[in-house]
Amino acid sequence: MKKIFALLIIASFVLTASYAQDYPLGIFDAQSDVGNTGHPGSAVYNGKLQEYAVQGSGGNVWGTHDAFHFVYKKLKGDFILRANGTLVGKGVEEHRKMGWMVRAALDSTAAFIGAVVHGNGLVSLQYRKADRDSVKEIQSKTDSTDVIQLERKGNTYIMSVARNGELFTTEQMDLNLGDDVYIGLFVCAHNNTVSEKATFNNVRIVSPAPATLVPYKDYLGSQLEILDVATDNSTIIFQSSRSLQAPNWMPDGKQLLYNSDGLLYTFNLKTKTPAVLNTGTATHNNNDHVISFDGKMLAISNHSSTDGGASIGYTVPLMGGEPKRITATGPSYMHGWSPDGKYIVFTGQRNKDFDIYRIGADGGTETRLTDAPGLDDGPEYSPDGKYIYFNSVRSGTMQVWRMKPDGSGQEQLTHDGLNNWFPHISPDGKWIVMITFGNDVSPSDHPFYKHVYLRLMPANGGKPKVIAYLYGGQGTINTPSWSPDGKKLAFISNSNFLFSLYPAEKR
Repeated sequence: MKKIFALLIIASFVLTASYAQDYPLGIFDAQSDVGNTGHPGSAVYNGKLQEYAVQGSGGNVWGTHDAFHFVYKKLKGDFILRANGTLVGKGVEEHRKMGWMVRAALDSTAAFIGAVVHGNGLVSLQYRKADRDSVKEIQSKTDSTDVIQLERKGNTYIMSVARNGELFTTEQMDLNLGDDVYIGLFVCAHNNTVSEKATFNNVRIVSPAPATLVPYKDYLGSQLEILDVATDNSTIIFQSSRSLQAPNWMPDGKQLLYNSDGLLYTFNLKTKTPAVLNTGTATHNNNDHVISFDGKMLAISNHSSTDGGASIGYTVPLMGGEPKRITATGPSYMHGWSPDGKYIVFTGQRNKDFDIYRIGADGGTETRLTDAPGLDDGPEYSPDGKYIYFNSVRSGTMQVWRMKPDGSGQEQLTHDGLNNWFPHISPDGKWIVMITFGNDVSPSDHPFYKHVYLRLMPANGGKPKVIAYLYGGQGTINTPSWSPDGKKLAFISNSNFLFSLYPAEKR
C-alpha cells in the first residue's frame, strides 16, 4: 500500500522544463529605451549562468527627463528586487549608472525610484516624486557596492546595498507610485554619444510573506538553489508552490534530499525531478535529517502520534526502508553522525531545556553534552571527528560554538551581534557555512520568511564572509548541504512568485 501511495504521489507531479531560448529576457517581460538615447540599448540573458548583460546609452537619469535602457516587467503589491551588478570596463563618464528602478510609467518624465550605483562608486536612492519633478537622492553610507536590493512595503521603499561579502546598509523613503508599477534593471551611459554595459547575476524578484500569513500554517513557494562557492553565483534549479525544506547533498553528487509535507524526496540533478523516498511509517518528517558519512544510512526526525506529536529520532537506509526508532523520548531533532558511524548527535528537550545529546546509532542510553541554560541546537561532527559544532544562545545572541566529542572544551567561534545558526562543515573540514538572522528575530528563533545571509568562515573561527543574500530562513539550510567535492551548496529560498523560466513542480 505504501508503494502504491508513493507512486501516486510521484505521478501527481507535472514537471515543466523551460529553456533560455524560450525566455530571451529571463524573468523579465520586455525591454526598451526610455527617453532620448543616442544608441539603441539591449538586454541579453545567459540561461546557464542565469546572468543578464544590459547595455544602454542616454544622457542621464536626473532633472526632469531621463534617458536609459530598461529591461522590465509590470508588478503589483510588495516585492523585493535583488541582484549583484557590475559596470563593465573603465567607461567614459564617472556618473554612468546602473541598478534597479521602479517607475510609474515608461515615459521619460515619469515618477520613479531607483537603487543606483555610479561609475565613480557613488550609491544613492534616487527618486522623482511626481511626473516632471526634478530628481532627488539619498546617498548611501556605502560606496562601490556589488549587491543591490530595492524592497517595497506599501509605499515605503528600502534600498539595501553591500560590497560583496559584507553586510547590507540601508536607506529608505516613502513614495506613492501607485500599486501597478514597472520594475527592472537599467543602464544609463550619462553620455548620449556612447553606450555602457553592466552585468547582473543572482537576479531575484521576490514576493514576500503578507502581514496576514500565519506561521507554520500558511507557506510561500520555494526555490531550490545551487550556489557556486568560488564565484558566489547562485542558480535556481527547481521551484514549487509548496514548502520545500533542508536540502542535503547525496554522497553520489548526483542527487539532493529534501523534505516537504512530512515526506522526504530525492531530487535528480540531471533530470530535475523529485521522487518520494520510502520512510515507511514515518510520514511526518521535519527538516532535521542527516546522512551518515559512509553514505549508507539516514537519520530522520519524525513527529510520532504515539508520543503526542513530539519529534522522535529514527534511522533508515539511505535508499529507503522501514525506520528504526533511536531516541526513547522527544522532542529529539537529529543533526549529525560521527564519522565512524557509531553515534548520532541531536538536539533534545529534556526538563524544559534544549541541549545537545549523543546516542548510539542503534539507540540505547543518551548522553547529555551541554548544560548551559537556554537553547543549544544544530550539532554536527567535523569530518575528522575532533569536534562537534553547534549553535547556542548562552552568550545572549545565537552564536556558533564547538566542543570535543565528549562535551568538554566548549568554545565560542562567532562574536557578532547577529544570530548565527546551523554551522555546516565543508567536506575537507576547513570551512563553516551558516545561516545568519538579523536582530528582527528572537535569538532563540529561526523563523520562515526573513532577510537572511549565508556566511562562510574558517572552521577554527575568523571573520565571516557573506556568500548569499536571500529571503528565506526556516528550512533554508537546516541540514548539511555541501556537495561532496566542497565546491557547491544547496539551499532553499522563498517567494510567492514562480517563474515559467525555471523547472517547476505542479500538483
